[in-house]
Amino acid sequence: MEAIAKFNQFLRQKGLRRTKQRDELVEVFLRTEKHLSTQDLFDIVRKKDKDVGYATVARTLKLLAESGLCRVVDFGDGVQRFEHKYGHEHHDHLICLKCGRFVEIYSKKLEKLQDEIVKKHGYIQEYHKLHIFGLCPRCGKPGKRGK
Repeated sequence: MEAIAKFNQFLRQKGLRRTKQRDELVEVFLRTEKHLSTQDLFDIVRKKDKDVGYATVARTLKLLAESGLCRVVDFGDGVQRFEHKYGHEHHDHLICLKCGRFVEIYSKKLEKLQDEIVKKHGYIQEYHKLHIFGLCPRCGKPGKRGK
């Protein structure tokens, strides 16, 4: 798997060693196509390996983010989640303030507008992320709002 090779190269460059637990965590993370919190990944891995500690999961996720394989996503609920970055297309998010549900979105039109704004203001864009907070269709239905 190309992503695992990239991560192992990153570890070597940082002078860190591969471990069985770290390898297992990376494999599980890369197989799971979800936005995972540290607790989520910890719960998944603990079903297979009771010896994996929460701190090991947290450190491994931090290394995955530093290596460029994932990014940290904050949906405004105080929980950091990690999503795949390597080999995945850029996208933004719509996030429901009531139920926490989110939708991944991509719009060429929106990306073009963002590029134009960056250029107009003379910035050199490194990256961007867009999170739009509101109410999903279910939570925004009449009679459901404000409850």
